[in-house]
Amino acid sequence: MTTKKRGMFQRFLDGIETVGNKLPHPVTLFAVLALLVIVLSGIVSSLGISVEHPGEEGEMVEVKNLMNREGIQYLFSSMTDNFIGFAPLGVVLVTMLGIGIAERTGLISALLRGFVLSVPQRLITFGLVFAGVMSSVASDAGYVVLPPLGAVIFAAIGRHPLAGLAAAFAGVSAGFSANLFLSATDAMLGELTIDAAAIIDPAYAETMNIAMNYYFIIVSVFLLSIVGAWVTEKIVEPRLGEYKGEFREDLKGLDATEKKGLKWAGISVAIAIILTALLIVPAGAPLRGADGSIIQSPFMSSLVPIITILFFIPGLFYGIATKEIRNDKDVANQLSDTMAAMGMFIVLAFTAGQFVAYFSETNMGLVIGVYGAEFLEAANLSGIPLILGFILVSAIINLFIGSASAKWAMMAPIFVPIMMQLGYSPELTQMAYRVADSTTNIITPLMTYFAIIIAFAQKYDKKMGIGTMISVMLPYSIVFLIAWTVMLIVWMMFGIDLGPGSPIKY
Repeated sequence: MTTKKRGMFQRFLDGIETVGNKLPHPVTLFAVLALLVIVLSGIVSSLGISVEHPGEEGEMVEVKNLMNREGIQYLFSSMTDNFIGFAPLGVVLVTMLGIGIAERTGLISALLRGFVLSVPQRLITFGLVFAGVMSSVASDAGYVVLPPLGAVIFAAIGRHPLAGLAAAFAGVSAGFSANLFLSATDAMLGELTIDAAAIIDPAYAETMNIAMNYYFIIVSVFLLSIVGAWVTEKIVEPRLGEYKGEFREDLKGLDATEKKGLKWAGISVAIAIILTALLIVPAGAPLRGADGSIIQSPFMSSLVPIITILFFIPGLFYGIATKEIRNDKDVANQLSDTMAAMGMFIVLAFTAGQFVAYFSETNMGLVIGVYGAEFLEAANLSGIPLILGFILVSAIINLFIGSASAKWAMMAPIFVPIMMQLGYSPELTQMAYRVADSTTNIITPLMTYFAIIIAFAQKYDKKMGIGTMISVMLPYSIVFLIAWTVMLIVWMMFGIDLGPGSPIKY
């Protein structure tokens, strides 16, 4: 890369950082958006704008005014319910109770380390990216554990440690929405999507479930792992060249205590899975639907507590075996620490909950959806070009607003109804968003863990800065976005369900 190009690229990055830093904190941003909805409701309702309800022929819908007597009463009387009723709040907190125990006892770290160490050297890059992608089941734990571990592994086998760090970071962040298991991300985004779909068709929304993208994200794990390994070995590592730094690492394996903990964790989770299966698999099992169905059943609506239990139990047994948990007070303290770490999310949920509730109450989402669909139809923008445009817009927005749930809380009430009006399912809209949201995480300095990744990298290159870090990660972002988008388009062309009972078309 020439000096001129490096300078232009750095100025571009500086521009992104400057603009991004001028955005308010997400908590403030949602508070401002909530106030904006109130003001706009008064203005738009005074204009007498109305549309025909797309799900109820002949029924006209107007924008409700939140600035008149009834509106002001609603604002004050609904504030607590808006917070408690914010879809991702309970889902994320309950899920994190289980994941928090698994993370704080050291189970997640030991599993990731054990997995990577067990992979043959010729598959180490694939294994590292794969472990990164899979780490999203533990929410943000992968950001802290895997990138420095990847650097250590590569340094220990004579490869450039920054290539190992980059491969792990790409898997953890750019592949955040892919997994072999359902995670808090599925629950968090799924609840927002279901709420947005209810704007147009409440009956359809009731048939949806948080596993709506499950089939697609399973296949995505292998696609991204292969692509990530290829980018590392063919683009990133050759560009970095031979490592001439002073650090030479000896990779620490699992000790006897950790192995013992993993043994008991494995036994406990196997028993938990068997017991859970007994509630689902046999005919007439309590978590099956009334007609014997599994897709539309109490099981699908119980995925959050099931995920929590399947993390909590092995985390508990691992902690007991490794002496991280000695009594019930240790369990209570670890659960308390997990919830304490969720403080910012809870504050965000309060302002986001007000915005989402106000937006829904005013009917502006439905009105925008109808007009947006009419505009796109008039522009003859549909099918693949429509999905490509939506992915591009989402990817650009992600450069400035890092939180996936925060962005989707703003975008879902607008784009889900628009796509439904054009015949595309909410499940497809959510998956398109997830593709865009994940792939540009690694090239924005505004991503929460970006500074931490740079700090990890500076151990091996003291001159590492934002520009250098992004130049290392940019190939992953571009290739991931292209490959994942192509996969989604092919999926659309074949009309394959994205998840259980989750079609492409609405």
